[in-house]
Amino acid sequence: MCSGRLQTALLGAGYFVYLLVGAAVFQALERTAEKQEKRAAAQMKEAFLQNFTQLTVAEMEQFMENLIEAIQNGVYPVGNQSQFEESNWDFSNSFFFAGTVVSTIGYGTLHPKTAGGQIFCVFFALFGIPLNIVFLHRVGKMLSLLCKKLGKFLYEKGMRKKKITFLTLLFFLVTGILVFLCLPSVFFQITEGWSYSEGIYFAFITLSTIGFGDYVVGKQSDRKYFSYYRVLVAIWILFGLAWIALLFNLLTTVLEDTEKIIVKDLQQIGKVSKDNVGSQQRRCWPVRFIPEEELPPPRAGVDAQKMESLTADSEHTKNDKEVFSNSKTIAITCQ
Repeated sequence: MCSGRLQTALLGAGYFVYLLVGAAVFQALERTAEKQEKRAAAQMKEAFLQNFTQLTVAEMEQFMENLIEAIQNGVYPVGNQSQFEESNWDFSNSFFFAGTVVSTIGYGTLHPKTAGGQIFCVFFALFGIPLNIVFLHRVGKMLSLLCKKLGKFLYEKGMRKKKITFLTLLFFLVTGILVFLCLPSVFFQITEGWSYSEGIYFAFITLSTIGFGDYVVGKQSDRKYFSYYRVLVAIWILFGLAWIALLFNLLTTVLEDTEKIIVKDLQQIGKVSKDNVGSQQRRCWPVRFIPEEELPPPRAGVDAQKMESLTADSEHTKNDKEVFSNSKTIAITCQ
């Protein structure tokens, strides 16, 4: 028990250290390039405001292309100059990005743009994704152990196994929905200004690793977020991924068991139908056309006597035919 807990602690510590190192490297590689992009976007905006009445169609098209490129790179030229100084690659955002990489969510709103950052992202994901799988597997084991303890407690109370399985799955489902979907949605509603349905939508799309990127935390320029807000969201994502992965495994097991039961029932129905058709055909056949291997074995008592009687009658008829044939032959010879 102590060894297992030690392994879990070491794995968790190593996992978070890996994310911290990745966040620091991404911050170092991307922050300078982002500052240059923001400076260029600010200059572009200033030039547009000074000369927008004299711009030609071609210049306007070029401005729109530059604006779209800046937004795709995570630079939003909205507000005054002080807002341009806020970095998307501070430590909180970098840690959040590292978590979305190893969890394969990939929102797409924040991504490395330098060659060094892109190459590092490849190797970071190459080793980070397997580490994330191992970590989620370990957390999933801890959650399943809690379910087993609950099942054991209910079994000691005299409850049946089928009912225990149902109640354990229901408890796991309801508790996870409350902890990882309902309560965080209230938090997002307050912090991000979303509706409650939008919070539920974001939570599920994130934890299921779909990650459309249409809703991302900490990206609204008109809101002030507390420090390490996205770090807390990243931690919520990691444990929520473990819960939803285990839930998907349980649902997959239930569906597979249901499929096996349905297939077994269909095979049983087909077998019964085939036996009924076979017995119906046997009842319709004359006795002399029933194959010998399909004849039922004689039963003790009456059936055995009937078989002996039929055999004796057959032998008697055969002897009568032979006597008649021999007498007919003698008569012909005498003539």
